[in-house]
Amino acid sequence: MYLLHVISRIVLIIAGVALVATGCGSSSAGGKPTLVAAFYPLAYAAERVAGTRYAIDDLTPPGVEPHDLELSPRTVARIETADVVLYLGHGFQPAVEKAARAGSGTRHDLLAGLALHGSDPHVWLDPVLFAHVVRRIAVALHGDATPLLADLRRLDSAYRRGLQNCARREIVTSHSAFGYLAERYGLRQVAITGITPESEPSPRRVADVIRTVRRTHATTVFFERLLSPRLAKTVARNAGAGTAVLDPIEAEEHGQTYLTLMRRNLTELRRALGCR
Repeated sequence: MYLLHVISRIVLIIAGVALVATGCGSSSAGGKPTLVAAFYPLAYAAERVAGTRYAIDDLTPPGVEPHDLELSPRTVARIETADVVLYLGHGFQPAVEKAARAGSGTRHDLLAGLALHGSDPHVWLDPVLFAHVVRRIAVALHGDATPLLADLRRLDSAYRRGLQNCARREIVTSHSAFGYLAERYGLRQVAITGITPESEPSPRRVADVIRTVRRTHATTVFFERLLSPRLAKTVARNAGAGTAVLDPIEAEEHGQTYLTLMRRNLTELRRALGCR
């Protein structure tokens, strides 16, 4: 009887270990398939399209610039074991791309096949281009994009109306994130730095921007909430202009959504450009 008792206990322990191992190896969360989104706009779209059918993990925490995202081994494991990975290619977040390619789930480079400005990934700042991305997410997740696409059409109409009659057309920005938005609505972006916001502009480039601000009578130099305003304030001070925030919406902001941030950007643009 004692031997039987010992054998029973061993069997129970082995079964328990097997169950734990099975649970640890699963990519599901609470019975839901897991979805990793590289940064906030993709996570927002996935939530709107898929509802509660997926456990959605936004890799870029609030307050973190996604260009600067560094992946810990644990984060790499989250990407590699996710059922679905949504990301933007073209070098926007190289570490995320690399981990996604090594993963076991389905991965979706949402820039693939889009008409891009070189290596510029900031398509979500153009509601029309972002609608193309949303449709791709809907196909990947077998979800309903209809409500979000309707919101994007209304957003596009608000931008078209709001930026139609303006005293100026140049937007002076701290980094070159607003090219798609500018092209869509007939504006001209004058950026202090390039696509990568950490790049340091040459003194000649800073002087060129200052001259452009003076020549176009721009009243505002825009900086971003996740980056230092030092350069923007230097240009504004030397050109006799003010400063304001124009958000590239690369990370979540508490109490705001993609739509409210885009509408806040429209308000700032209208004020800076003297729109009627």
